Amino acid sequence: MADHKVTIYSTPTCPYCKQAKDFLKQNNIKYTEIDVASDEKKAQEMIEKSGQMGVPVIDIDGQIIVGFDKAAMKTALGIV
Repeated sequence: MADHKVTIYSTPTCPYCKQAKDFLKQNNIKYTEIDVASDEKKAQEMIEKSGQMGVPVIDIDGQIIVGFDKAAMKTALGIV
């Protein structure tokens, strides 16, 4: 499986963020997590990328996925 650049913008209390991170872990996908609740600059970066304030926002190789959308994540990661 190819290496992917994955960043997840999340907050500590977001259940969908946890589901997205669990999905990535189950599929052995390395990712960078950014807590937008504690980093205002990164929160603004997330809004610029996604056009909204909701989490999670997942950046997979430049493809932005808003929310925990397992099908979209599988497609972006090449998981069958």
